[in-house]
Amino acid sequence: MSVPPASPPRLGVNIDHVATIRNARGGAHPDPLAAAELAIASGADGITIHLREDRRHIRDADVRRIRAAIARPLNLEMAATAEMERIALETLPHACCIVPEKRTEVTTEGGLDVAGQQAALRPIVASLAAAGIRVSLFIDPDPRQLRASADIGAAVVELHTGAYAEGKEGEFARLREAARMTTALGLECHAGHGLTYDNVGPVAALAEVMELNIGHFLIGQAIFDGLPAVIARMRALIAAARQGTSPS
Repeated sequence: MSVPPASPPRLGVNIDHVATIRNARGGAHPDPLAAAELAIASGADGITIHLREDRRHIRDADVRRIRAAIARPLNLEMAATAEMERIALETLPHACCIVPEKRTEVTTEGGLDVAGQQAALRPIVASLAAAGIRVSLFIDPDPRQLRASADIGAAVVELHTGAYAEGKEGEFARLREAARMTTALGLECHAGHGLTYDNVGPVAALAEVMELNIGHFLIGQAIFDGLPAVIARMRALIAAARQGTSPS
């Protein structure tokens, strides 16, 4: 009897840069909520948004509107601050992914130093988890960070795929080993950052990866092809990679 292929990873669509375009001109267009609803209608398994300290894209009102309107899981990326913890506890998203954040960075530049910040992170993880929020930590594929994530009670880690996406030598091997270690530690394994049509396949093929969160590429490519077509193409590539076939 043949063994059926594993289900493909869930696809979380990050819509931050719809808000970036809105904020460049002011006003209400394009509306991140409309983008979230279209992404879900087009096959997204969930929506990811990052509420940054400087509110450069997603704003507080966006969080509340999207949380109230969508039926699929909302993943709120946030820094480990008292302000963001308060907002998360008020809005109760399905999940919170704690990420490092610097005002000067254009995008998240690296993984969270969980091992070096356990004392600060542990109570925030516990507080969010007690409220029924699935807590994820965005980390580099590093055994030390993985062990620390398990130690402080996170349910999920999201492996930072940025160095892999940039083509750095040996990075896929690091991701593969980290994904295996994640499962061995009893954590759920997600991955994201810098993933595109061209590089998503090997990551999606990792059996341990349960969710991929992709934003910048999808929103950028949607300018040319439309969001429904872009999501459909990405889902086909992810499914084919997990099944070991070529996308139709």
